[in-house]
Amino acid sequence: MDELDDLDEVDAQTRFINREQSWLDFNARVLEMAADESIPLLERVKFCAIFSQNLDEFFQVRVAGLTDQLAGGIGRFSPDGLTPGQQLTQVAERVAQLVDRLEHIFLDELVPALASVGIVFSDWNTLDDDDRKYMVDEFETRIFPVLTPLAVDPSHPFPYISDLSLNLAVILQDPASGERLFARVKVPPVLPRFVVMPDGERFVPLEQVIEAHLDRLFPGMVVTESSAFRVTRNVDLTLAEEEADDLLVAVEMELRRRRFGAAVRLEIQADTAPEVRELLVRELDLSEESVHDTLSPLDLGGLFALMDLDRPDLKLDPWQPVTQLRLQSPEGDKVDLFSVISDGDVMVHHPYDSFSSSVEEFVRQASRDPKVLAIKLTLYRTSGDSSIVKSLVRAAERGKQVAALVELKARFDEAANIGWARALEQAGVHVTYGLVGLKTHTKTVLVVRDEGAGVRSYCHIGTGNYNSKTAKLYEDIGILTADPSVASDLHQLFNYLTGYGRNVEYEKLLVAPHPLRERLLELIRQEIDSPAGSGRITMKMNSLVDPASIDALYEASRSGVQVDLVVRGICCLRPGVPGLSENIRVRSIIGRYLEHSRIYSFANGAGVGIPLTYIGSADLMPRNLDRRIEALVPVIDPDLHRRVDEILEVNLTDDRLAWSLDADGVWRKVSGDGGLDAHLRFQELAVARSRRPEAVDG
Repeated sequence: MDELDDLDEVDAQTRFINREQSWLDFNARVLEMAADESIPLLERVKFCAIFSQNLDEFFQVRVAGLTDQLAGGIGRFSPDGLTPGQQLTQVAERVAQLVDRLEHIFLDELVPALASVGIVFSDWNTLDDDDRKYMVDEFETRIFPVLTPLAVDPSHPFPYISDLSLNLAVILQDPASGERLFARVKVPPVLPRFVVMPDGERFVPLEQVIEAHLDRLFPGMVVTESSAFRVTRNVDLTLAEEEADDLLVAVEMELRRRRFGAAVRLEIQADTAPEVRELLVRELDLSEESVHDTLSPLDLGGLFALMDLDRPDLKLDPWQPVTQLRLQSPEGDKVDLFSVISDGDVMVHHPYDSFSSSVEEFVRQASRDPKVLAIKLTLYRTSGDSSIVKSLVRAAERGKQVAALVELKARFDEAANIGWARALEQAGVHVTYGLVGLKTHTKTVLVVRDEGAGVRSYCHIGTGNYNSKTAKLYEDIGILTADPSVASDLHQLFNYLTGYGRNVEYEKLLVAPHPLRERLLELIRQEIDSPAGSGRITMKMNSLVDPASIDALYEASRSGVQVDLVVRGICCLRPGVPGLSENIRVRSIIGRYLEHSRIYSFANGAGVGIPLTYIGSADLMPRNLDRRIEALVPVIDPDLHRRVDEILEVNLTDDRLAWSLDADGVWRKVSGDGGLDAHLRFQELAVARSRRPEAVDG
């Protein structure tokens, strides 16, 4: 790309924001939702839980990876010019700031606010006699039977501490010998994180209840110290080449190894005794920099339990996804989806449009329709009670040709996907496990139907997983189409995934890892070459990391192309830098739903003045463009194109949920007079699409 050569002269830290710092900035935006007093109280607590779980995963994967690079002496520089050691130092400083912020929000703001409405986080020491009597009964009947104290001495080596487990480190003294002893008590993960008092709205941390009864676990011993601690380990899978002959076996082996990943973080209570701290650091083979002292209870991800409280006054109004008019039958029966799709493409926008009455119903009808000959589907993540998997099983039992590509390497869903793969195989589904070295991340379904005059194929291509639970929480887009060109491309893609093939060509789909990167860069260059003042690029994605894509957008900005980016999470591009990116604007939407859709829109993409827009599964990250199977589909239908434009426009005009990124790399909350909340606006639009004209007219 000759036109980008002069960008190499721009300082790396000017061109790129550090990926890890950008992710931490994203999690900081999540945390600020917990501080927003305009949000109902329990929803704010939920954002504390989300922040905590996000941070756990960050350490399990990203910090673990940098630690491995440092230990291995790998001197690789990040695109912004930092070594692994420099990045770890920056991460430690930023995480300390964020954890301090979390503790302030939780302890100083949320705990008092919850207490004022009757939801009390109690401390064991503040309980009265009646409360303690209840807790004693709870301990004896529900907690004590599942506890297992583990001694540490010459005959009992230091026990393995599993990833993210909550534990008590206990120092004991033998009254007979005076000897000081160490023991570990694992807080059982099968029990609720907080013990609930009889009134249903007072909570005591489980570890405090156990601490108060340590004499029952160590009879005759004197308990001198006890402290809660928690370990985070490296959980990333690394498949050895020699194991790749059987991907299922290889992934199962790596899952077993994951339990023994190296420790990367130790969380302890701030008042932990020095001897306990030193023992844990030594036995876990950690540095002092890996120790995180906390004032709040460990594992605030457990705060999700509070969302089960029957307190609608402290939550957002529940949203019930609606069924758009085209997918409704006047008689109230299930509409014939194949007939609807034959009449024209259908776009669904989750969680506003019902996942059940669209995508799940599409696969369900295909499984029951005697005219359907075959169903092919990619499965990256799904729910535990997946309606789609049940439909695939039903279709196979009815003699249809069913093929499912189950991605075994979907992080944190590996074990679940192995279970689904085996269940599908037992039902007669043709199951493949993806390609060695590549993750299959596409969200695609292909249904082949004999319609008398010939065979016709129906497709779903989307931005989100086939998961009914996340479809209620994640914002995603999908298109149902019978376009012959799209269907032909999907046939090619599935044959490539389940068989062998090289240099596969596609007419409409952009597929990674082959043509997608090159075509997107070509579309950016096309905007650069468009008549002066007409170039415009609008993109929406989860993360923007890929250096080549960022440099191409910089070149577009320098050529006068107007660029608007909606990036939920990581953004390594620095907007608004004079001479580099003054025509680029970046914003992020953080709210009740997790923004997950990917949209790429080019004002002159289909010719001068003719826009071209794609939706699909790929973010602009090296892993998506080079190491994953991804698919983007063009939005051709004019009505659907207008709907995508509307989605982008709402995102770009939101002044309630939006944050903007400045040239200095700082995210700032957008403030405006319009009061446009994108998520509420999309709910309104979905309701309007679901109503018949007579219903609207009254």
